[in-house]
Amino acid sequence: MRHRRQGPSTARPTGTTAARVYADRSAAGRALAAALREHDWVDPVVLGLARGGVPVAAEVAAELGAPLDVFVARKIGAPGRPEFGIGAVTAHGPVVVDDQSVRILGMNGADLDAAAARERKEVLRRLDVYQGGREPERLEGRDVIVIDDGLATGVTATAALRALRREGPRRLAFASPVCAPQAASALRDEADLVLCVSEPPHFQAVGQWYGDFSQTSDDEVVALLDEYSRGAG
Repeated sequence: MRHRRQGPSTARPTGTTAARVYADRSAAGRALAAALREHDWVDPVVLGLARGGVPVAAEVAAELGAPLDVFVARKIGAPGRPEFGIGAVTAHGPVVVDDQSVRILGMNGADLDAAAARERKEVLRRLDVYQGGREPERLEGRDVIVIDDGLATGVTATAALRALRREGPRRLAFASPVCAPQAASALRDEADLVLCVSEPPHFQAVGQWYGDFSQTSDDEVVALLDEYSRGAG
């Protein structure tokens, strides 16, 4: 589906700063889809960041009548604190590192390289599972909309956007139902458009803005991609 053409915009999206709690990722996806519908897209493709971004992205793709695909980026966790991201990797793109966090933790290059290699291996495993022999969507010359269920530090989204920029999209957008304001602001250096439905000032974690934030499984990702593929066909 082709949408009305809109030239590259330097305007920044206006996400509300009010706190907003979503029942689950599907509900968040519908809210995000309504916001994205207000923009004009040229031959768009919607990429859900695995795993939690895929249920959100499925709602967006359905609303825009766009193909749905998956993109995998993996956070590099701090030693002993895997939930604290100090960097991120994709299948083939550059490693993104938070230099300040690495310095504070006293990590050396060998430690960081080993951690990045472990996470890249997991990225490749997941891609193999999710694609299931399907060819990935062509991105060159298209509007590519990257979706996640939330934006906390922005390190994973940054890795994804830098890798996707190499694919030659016409316009590269990032969109999420809820974003930490500081992370959203920093990410605007990486994307042509950053759209957040909500940028609550007292952001602590993505899960606090969801009623149900249970983990999305590999099987759920595959089922969503299969279901959407059958529906589009």
